[in-house]
Amino acid sequence: LAIEDPKIAFAYLRPSCVLLTKEPTAANVEALSGHLRSVSDGALQQLQDYVLFPLRFVLRSPGSKREGLVQAVLEVMMYVLENTCVASWDSLRDLFSELCLCLCSPKDPGKPATTSEELKLAVLRCLDALLHSVYGDIVLNSMSQACCLDLEPLCRFFWHSQKEHVEPRQDERYLLGHTLATFLPGISRAQSLVISGDVRQGHAVTVKAMRVWYKVVGLVMADEQLQKTDNDVAAGDLGRVEELVVKRTPSWCKATSQRLALVLPKIISCTSSHPHWRVRLELVNLSHFLLSQCSQSVGECVGPLLEALVGAINDEEPEVKRRCNAALDEMAQKGQTNGGQDFTDVLSENLHSLASSLPRLMRTSDDQHKLFVLNVFLGYLKILGPKVDAVLTSAVHLERISKALMQVMEMDVTDVKIIEEKTLTSSTNLGPDMHQIPSQRKYFLYFTDDKIFSALRKICRMLGCYGNLYLLVDRFMELYKESSVYRKQAALVLNEVIVGAAGIGVETNTSRIDCSRANHSRTSQENLKSSIMSIIEEYISLSNWHLPTVSEALEGKLESTTSLVSNNPERNCLQLLPASKSPMLHQLNSNIWQICTDFHVLLMTTLYPMLEKAGDESLLVSQAAFSATCDLCKNSDYLLNDVSLNLARPSIHPHAPRVLAVMFAHSDASLLPPVADVVQDVLTALDLSYDQRAPQFCSVLHSLMKALVRWFPATLGHQKTPSKETQNKECVNLRQFLLDYKKQKELAEGIGVEEEEPNDLEKKELPLHIQIAKDVMERCIHLLSDPNLGIRLKVVKSLLCVCVLCEREDELLPMVHRCWPALLHRLTKDDPLAVPRAFKVLCVLGESCGDFLRTCLSKEVLPHLTSSLMKQAEVSARSEPVYTHTQAYKLQLAVLQGLGPLCVKLHLMEADLDRVIDTCLQCLSCRQPIRLQEACLSVFRSLMDLDCDLCWFSLNELCCPVTYEPPHPHLLPVTLTGSDTPTNQFTDNILTLLQEFEEDAT
Repeated sequence: LAIEDPKIAFAYLRPSCVLLTKEPTAANVEALSGHLRSVSDGALQQLQDYVLFPLRFVLRSPGSKREGLVQAVLEVMMYVLENTCVASWDSLRDLFSELCLCLCSPKDPGKPATTSEELKLAVLRCLDALLHSVYGDIVLNSMSQACCLDLEPLCRFFWHSQKEHVEPRQDERYLLGHTLATFLPGISRAQSLVISGDVRQGHAVTVKAMRVWYKVVGLVMADEQLQKTDNDVAAGDLGRVEELVVKRTPSWCKATSQRLALVLPKIISCTSSHPHWRVRLELVNLSHFLLSQCSQSVGECVGPLLEALVGAINDEEPEVKRRCNAALDEMAQKGQTNGGQDFTDVLSENLHSLASSLPRLMRTSDDQHKLFVLNVFLGYLKILGPKVDAVLTSAVHLERISKALMQVMEMDVTDVKIIEEKTLTSSTNLGPDMHQIPSQRKYFLYFTDDKIFSALRKICRMLGCYGNLYLLVDRFMELYKESSVYRKQAALVLNEVIVGAAGIGVETNTSRIDCSRANHSRTSQENLKSSIMSIIEEYISLSNWHLPTVSEALEGKLESTTSLVSNNPERNCLQLLPASKSPMLHQLNSNIWQICTDFHVLLMTTLYPMLEKAGDESLLVSQAAFSATCDLCKNSDYLLNDVSLNLARPSIHPHAPRVLAVMFAHSDASLLPPVADVVQDVLTALDLSYDQRAPQFCSVLHSLMKALVRWFPATLGHQKTPSKETQNKECVNLRQFLLDYKKQKELAEGIGVEEEEPNDLEKKELPLHIQIAKDVMERCIHLLSDPNLGIRLKVVKSLLCVCVLCEREDELLPMVHRCWPALLHRLTKDDPLAVPRAFKVLCVLGESCGDFLRTCLSKEVLPHLTSSLMKQAEVSARSEPVYTHTQAYKLQLAVLQGLGPLCVKLHLMEADLDRVIDTCLQCLSCRQPIRLQEACLSVFRSLMDLDCDLCWFSLNELCCPVTYEPPHPHLLPVTLTGSDTPTNQFTDNILTLLQEFEEDAT
């Protein structure tokens, strides 16, 4: 049981206390601690001073002391203070001083001691127990000037705990503020050092330090307190100490506000981008508290405080954003209650100041601070709301904001290549999925983070939402025309302003600042349409539409890039693209166009020019337009009339064929009926001016043929495997078979091609796509012998689509026969660039026509191809690695890759097959380039389907790895030529093929 009687307790504790005084050791401290736990709290209260004396004596004793001893003493003192109360000011002062000295250097009390963290923690716990044990009247006494002048740490610790444990009255708060004013510099400096400390100290420490700082500053500099005078406070007779007492006079307030204005930016910069959201939340609380409590006394700090508060309005943490919105709503309401003008003026001036410094900050700050600054800018616009219109009517504000946006959004063009990237893959090859092409990324000179660009877009949209649309459009169009340096930035800003004016992608809060005008911010449909039309007219004007970007070598003239209107289906938006030598995308949401009542008028104005650039040679321009051509067939009626008229005026509209090519590339079969007449116009124009306009028209025809193949897919190879019933009928009707064979042979020899059968007039009319394909093929046959290599290459590409005629063999075979002489010339005597493509056409014809081409290939093509391969094989076997970059190698590879399937389709046999095998054997050499060896292996794998025995025998003649013994002694041994041949350059590839052959045979 605990000792209740103070006398008995005294007698019980006295020996331990005396012994500790004589011998200050850790063991004696532990002994005293054990005895204290046997004494009740009531008895210990009466013996408090007596028990604390030996412990304090140990702390005050001169000389160095072991940290273990000091820590043990502090733990015993903490136990005593936690279980008793301090009823004397003198005891509080002495104990507090002695405990604080434990943290100071013995030689220089003004500096901290180099002690362990455990000892510091023990001192702090003991101080905390001391402050919790103080009586209330002693607390009030601690606020007097005479007592606190030498106890600045006590004021700090007391203030740290007073909010939770002591709720002072109004007069007591004034007395505390008057007292703490003397120690404000030290408190502010100490807490700011903690706030700006290493992030590894943890967010809780930073939050506590921030809270102490703004609570002390808010109490000392409170507007309500500074309305009184400190001369009314009775301080007693302080003597010379009175010179150190601070009186909160107007001059002192102004000087203190200026000093705080130096400390505050450092605190904001360290906490505004802190990784932990609770620190950012505490910054919001700091800003709100000081703005609400002392906005008049700290006038120099109002700007940074408001900036910090506004910067958190776009914080990613919902709690921070919610608290910030609530604080801003309160500040706005307070400004309205006081007339509203002051708060708006402050916001306006801050916005002007920030716009002035924005370019410099974007050049010198890191990405985190840049994002914070832009969020502050955006926050000002959100708070001002409809009053942004009034701010922008100031010429100074409009000039500063517009120029700041132009400088901040300057493009980075350092990645422009010496050789401009072109659309080597034709738009016709992209098919209906072209909208999935990713848009070109924008690169800016002063930032790389996408979040920064997103913040800039939000700023522009907010300006469009709340500003005067006509004023903004006029200003940025003026900058657009003023200099080519501003052109891309101005167009970007204009597009986002239009988006904001339509109310798309804009976060608004109508509860702030003059909410009665919230509806006024919504731009009328007529104003929106008028602004869009003025922008479009400027973009498609001749001065902007034809800006040179790339020289077209094939056509020998400069192409132009333009401002484009394109569609991004993922965001369901149209895009306006002003282009210069570095074209950039600028997004404009399609909802803007759709909410306009005359949307179709806008579509008629922009769709044709946009498609004209969709076929541009420049990859940047064409990709910008590709994403706009989704669902083009739905809007084809807006284009056909313009295309038809412009085709007839080539000198004025030289790019009309390009529009038609893009339409074919990005539409479906429903486009064919309405466009049939336009196709006939193209064919007629080609017939009349093929020498001048053939390159453009050939591109259109190729796009058309690719579209027909895509819209009307046909199975290649007309010779289908017949069913059993059909086989039986064919076997019986031998006469019909022989007649058909005779007809095919005559057609192959050119007999009867021009003759018309008597029942031609009775034939049914051809389907539209077959008739169009036939008409196109007629022109391709004539142009296949054109002296211009570029035209021949385009025509050959169109012939690759001949498979569209497969379903009508009676149309396909005569067309192939007429085409053959010119194609043969391309295969045997043309430029090395044209031969591979012509051979690819031959492979397609082989799949489509089959036996029809066997004789022609055997007599006219195969001898030339095999002889060329034989000669080139000798060259490639001795070649260096650079040979793989030559045109001869590419031709050799293309022929070998297509030769095997071609032989299979045409069912080559006997002498023709022998010729192919003998030629390809030379390419099995290990000295050949790797890809040529692989292509040659693929030829043999295909030929095995035709005559595996011949292939096996030919390979063994060159290299026979196995000796074949006769199964009976009377039989003669079989000896192949390759049996006695030593290992050579062909061995490896031949063994590979023979092994595959054995595996297939088993």
